Amino acid sequence: MTGSVLVAVCSITATAWLSVQRTSESINVQQGETLAVDTHIHDTLVGYAATHRGWEGVEETVRALAGETGRRIVLTTEGRAVIADSALLAAEPPQGAAGDAPPLPPRTSSVVDALAVDVTLAAESGDRIDPRAVGPFALTDHERALLRADAEQGADCLRTLYGVAAEAVTGPTGRPVVETEQADAYMWDDCGLDALDRPVGGEEEALADLNALAADCAPDSGTDLVYAMDGRTGGLVITGPPPADPPEAADDARAPAAPEDPGNVSPSEDPGAAPPEEGAGEDSGAEEPLPGGEPSIVPDAPAPGEEVPWEVPQDPQSPWEPAPSHAPDPSGTGSLTGSRVEVPPEAAPCLDAARRAQLDPYVAPAALLFIDDPAEDAAAGPSLSREGVLRVGGVVVLVLVLTVVVSTTLATRLLRPVHALTDAVNRMREGGGPARVEVRDSGEIGRLAEAFNEMSEHLERAEEQRKAMVSDVSHELRTPLSNLRGWLEAVQDGVVDPEPDRMGMLLGETLLLQAVIDDLQDLALADAGRLRLDPEPVEAGPLVEQVVAGHGLRAEEAGVRLVPEVRDVTLVADRTRLLQVLGNLVGNALRHTPEGGTVTVQAHRAGSEAVLRVSDTGVGIAREDLPHVFDRFWRADKSRNRRTGGSGLGLAIVRGLVELHGGTVAVSSTVGEGTAFTLRLPLAGPPGRGPARGSS
Repeated sequence: MTGSVLVAVCSITATAWLSVQRTSESINVQQGETLAVDTHIHDTLVGYAATHRGWEGVEETVRALAGETGRRIVLTTEGRAVIADSALLAAEPPQGAAGDAPPLPPRTSSVVDALAVDVTLAAESGDRIDPRAVGPFALTDHERALLRADAEQGADCLRTLYGVAAEAVTGPTGRPVVETEQADAYMWDDCGLDALDRPVGGEEEALADLNALAADCAPDSGTDLVYAMDGRTGGLVITGPPPADPPEAADDARAPAAPEDPGNVSPSEDPGAAPPEEGAGEDSGAEEPLPGGEPSIVPDAPAPGEEVPWEVPQDPQSPWEPAPSHAPDPSGTGSLTGSRVEVPPEAAPCLDAARRAQLDPYVAPAALLFIDDPAEDAAAGPSLSREGVLRVGGVVVLVLVLTVVVSTTLATRLLRPVHALTDAVNRMREGGGPARVEVRDSGEIGRLAEAFNEMSEHLERAEEQRKAMVSDVSHELRTPLSNLRGWLEAVQDGVVDPEPDRMGMLLGETLLLQAVIDDLQDLALADAGRLRLDPEPVEAGPLVEQVVAGHGLRAEEAGVRLVPEVRDVTLVADRTRLLQVLGNLVGNALRHTPEGGTVTVQAHRAGSEAVLRVSDTGVGIAREDLPHVFDRFWRADKSRNRRTGGSGLGLAIVRGLVELHGGTVAVSSTVGEGTAFTLRLPLAGPPGRGPARGSS
């Protein structure tokens, strides 16, 4: 039972724990995959917004993303007026209950705004302005090729001349840059990479316009905070003197376009087109971060028209010592413009607003993005993918298989002794004799095996006693019957005459047969509980005197002294049966006591019991024979000579009659000293019987 409960508890616990673990892992994997898909969709649409003035033509991008990811993608204005819906762009779009477009997903996935990117969905950097939003800083192919040639030539110079790792790549803004972490200002200048720090083509006019917008952002007229090109990132940096405390947080996000006018977006134009008039694209006080550029530590770039000083500065406060930039705050506030100096708190919002004001006409307005998985039931909560179900199912099956194996092993161990018991019972039923089973368990099965072994031993002893009894009965009856038959056949044949002496001898043999049969009948009745008792008040003194007087002549002939020792005691018993009991005990004592010995018959009271004791000074009984003296037909003399004993039923009858009276009989003996039989009988009489005759 304990093993079964332990296996059940362990299997359930293991199954639950492993299922939870595998389910959690599968859900985490699915959530990671979902986030990766959502990030890809968001980044693609932000890139579209950064390079287009409006959302016209976004349908093909939405359709391609939906086909690639298997998701439904909906792009709306702030008022949830649909700009593009992949469900409507499909070959056979699903219809609602009334045949209209299906409803929008219940939750917004993100806001698509190239000037206020959600940093949790940013593909590469944490910058709030998407680096692809370059606006008027877009280069022509010819200008990009010239800068690319300068970048490759400078990188090759750094590698060959100074052994510095350097590589010419295209930055996020589309401007060629040189990636290196070991080149100082002298190496940079010596390899001609200062050309990357100067604006080219339309960048000069765009940079001048930006600095004009930011002209009023300086804290006082004597401070110059201007934007300059950064050859190491392809973006912009702010140069100027270090200020005091950092700026307060500002909200970078722009409001999506009005819902009632979703289509009122300017047509897509070439990003390289001339910028609109100053201030025309400002968003009612909204602050816009710089595009492209994560904060970068590079040599100071000059303001437009100034010559770049490339001396290596020794002063720790020189522009080459970077000051902490204003990192974006998790909520999306703060200045995101790369700076070589700390921007004054009162100037940072103004500089960001100037940058966003310049870019706003060149990017698409903010829009709401809805992403939905048609295969999932939103009301049902998260579900497992096929791979997740297979993993969890595999774990459950593995645990079940282990449980079955352990349970089978334990069941086999538990059933092995049961099978042994069954086989032993079958052998006994088929006559194979008593059988034994090996006991290895201390539990219920072990106790059952022990009880079976005890029962088998008892049956073996009973069978041996039965065989011995049949042999003894046949011996006890055969001897007198043989004598009777022989003498009767001799008289019939006229060989002998039926003289009185011979007839008396034959009568004695007949009486012997009658005694054996009467003893067997008494035993059978006692075993069946049908031996009749007639209880009455009996005085022990006269009873003992009667037994002694009846055996006095025999004792005198044997030369044995027979002594009564009686105290006044009265008990309720069957007088005739008590005479039979005491007569059997006194007769056995006289038979086994040599000449000159003594046989004592005692009677006294001990509490609520009457004690009758017959002791002798005879030959005694061996210790190993004492447990068998009350067995039927048992005799110490295996030859069963009549001169040394009777039929072997007397003591068995004594025990049966004493127990029928509700008493007990015990024997003690010492070889060579004598034997004592002690009877203890209740004074109140046999249990379960009514008042005795003559009792008051």
